[in-house]
Amino acid sequence: MTGGSTTGDDGATAPSSGPQEPRAPWALWEVFVRSSRGLSHVHAGSLHAPDAQMALRNARDLYTRRNEGVSLWVVPATSIVTSDPDAKDQFFESPQGKDYRHATYYTKSEGVKHL
Repeated sequence: MTGGSTTGDDGATAPSSGPQEPRAPWALWEVFVRSSRGLSHVHAGSLHAPDAQMALRNARDLYTRRNEGVSLWVVPATSIVTSDPDAKDQFFESPQGKDYRHATYYTKSEGVKHL
C-alpha cells in the first residue's frame, strides 16, 4: 500500500505521513486597543489569525496581558484603505487661496442683530 491512509485492525483510518496539502496562509489583522473608557482606540499592532474570533482572542492575549485595555478592535488588513505616501503633496494640499473655509473670512451682516 502506498500513499493515502492506512487502515488498522479496528477499521479506523489513520492519516499517512506522506506529503500534505499546503495550508492556506492566515489573514493579517490590525489590532486597536482602547485603554480606558472615553479614550480613542489606538493601533497596537498586527497579528495573523484564521478568523475574526481567533484574531480577537489572540489580540487579547498578546496586547492586553497586563489589563491595559477595556476594548479591542480587530480589522482585516485588507479592509483598510490608505492614501498613497508618494501622492502626499496632492492629497494633503495646503488650503492656500481657500480662505472661505475659515470663519474669519466672513464679515458681519449689517442689520442682523443676532450675529
